[in-house]
Amino acid sequence: MNKKLFFWAITSALAGFLFGFDTVVISGAESKIQQLWSLSGSAHGLAISAALWGTVLGALFGSYPTAKFGRKLTLLFNGVLFLVGALGSAVAWDVYSFFIFRFIGGIGIGISTIAAPLFIAEISPASDRGKLTGLFQFNIVLGILMAFLSNFIILELTPEALAWRFMLGIQVIPCAIYTFLCCYLPESPRWLIVEKNDLVKGKHVFGLINPSMTESQLDNLVNEVKESAKAEIQSKTLKSKFFCRKLLYPILFAFLIAAFNQLSGINIILYFAPRLLALAGMEDPLAASISLGITNFIATFIGIRLIDKLGRKTLLIIGCIGYIISLSVCTYSFFHYSELKVVSSAIDTVNSANHLIDIQKGTAYFTIEDAKNANKAYETAKENLYKVTTASNYIVDSESLVGNDIEKVKTVALDIKAQATNNLGSVSSIVLVCMITFIASHAIGSGTIIWVFISEIFPNSVRAKGQSLGSFTHWIFAAGLTLFFPIAISSFDAGFIFGFFAFMMVLQLIWCVFMMKETKGKTLETIAREMQI
Repeated sequence: MNKKLFFWAITSALAGFLFGFDTVVISGAESKIQQLWSLSGSAHGLAISAALWGTVLGALFGSYPTAKFGRKLTLLFNGVLFLVGALGSAVAWDVYSFFIFRFIGGIGIGISTIAAPLFIAEISPASDRGKLTGLFQFNIVLGILMAFLSNFIILELTPEALAWRFMLGIQVIPCAIYTFLCCYLPESPRWLIVEKNDLVKGKHVFGLINPSMTESQLDNLVNEVKESAKAEIQSKTLKSKFFCRKLLYPILFAFLIAAFNQLSGINIILYFAPRLLALAGMEDPLAASISLGITNFIATFIGIRLIDKLGRKTLLIIGCIGYIISLSVCTYSFFHYSELKVVSSAIDTVNSANHLIDIQKGTAYFTIEDAKNANKAYETAKENLYKVTTASNYIVDSESLVGNDIEKVKTVALDIKAQATNNLGSVSSIVLVCMITFIASHAIGSGTIIWVFISEIFPNSVRAKGQSLGSFTHWIFAAGLTLFFPIAISSFDAGFIFGFFAFMMVLQLIWCVFMMKETKGKTLETIAREMQI
């Protein structure tokens, strides 16, 4: 492979590394931030989610700078946003400044999910486009792993009171490297030809990408891009509006693959992995969740290696089958084994008891409303624990569960959890294997494909808008499901949650088999023609 091409692809894909790193790094800092500024539950949630809402905004409006000012300048601008966001978050002097800087960094992430995959797709030869564009997702996964490692090292080496600032501030280093390297990127040849009508520079960049091509071959490539753009300009419908019948297929496909990517439950599994593994009876759920991160990394690498050999559609079908099997087994397990319900209720009781104890001791910041909610959650958890243990013929100290001694209730709940976990036996391991299978299925399938597929299916003139649509859909569904899950898991049996995700993946499989078009080995211009009605 052309070394220059690989360097350009990996440089722009570093935006994915910063995306993944930022997503996880906040997990090590959020509790200290709440304590430092005495944040209520709502204020804490708003502060921590600031980057997410910035991401949504960046994804919504990121198509404009990408199309107007070019891919290179937009990627460079992202680097500046990343730098400002990371540095500002680390030195934030109050919750308001913290929110603003996290929001700025989030805008950079949102724009990067448009500009980076789009740029890589436009500079890549058809034969290598899948694995090169897939580097963006690979770097996201790598960033997640490095953030976990970074948080651990910083916590060990720095004073506890300052650790959170170093956790967030360390991002300045990769941000600076990324921004510096972006200065050496060329502009997308397709943007130069389509938007700037600069055929000479476009041909020059194509020549750097394809050094083995002859002059006549380069001229033919430039002419293909030019003629495709000319046809798009002549199409009054395509020129006047994005949402039109001519673009029905790419719009529908971009929306579906982005929506299904989140409706698989991937963010829920990753964000709440320790809790879900605890519900399955794992003795050390935090340690067990590390296996999910390692699996995600390895499987993403495999997906990138296979995407140009097997194709996007084949990989997605494989991923869907893995999704359905793993989620269905989890659904059956949580419905069939009553011990899982006992473990879940015991965990909820212990957590609510600990929260109430902290409030009573004054070791946690709380409002009057927080205290009321904590008491309500505690009483509900006790009641549910009593019901499930009675139904499952557990020996329960009923007087303790209905009494007012919180410490005694906590002790009883822990004892019940230990009994239920012991009774589960191999079921816990089965659930862990299913979750590992789920992560591998996602990484090989949708995780690798999403950014590649969306960047391929739109015509040159509206590719930035198409990428924006896919990115915005992805982030809106991610935000909605993340907000909904804590409510859902407290209101419904976990089996219903896994069952819902399994059903969604059945729908994705049907869409993939009967509607999805293969894009492997085709030029972007050919794909655009095939996708239009």
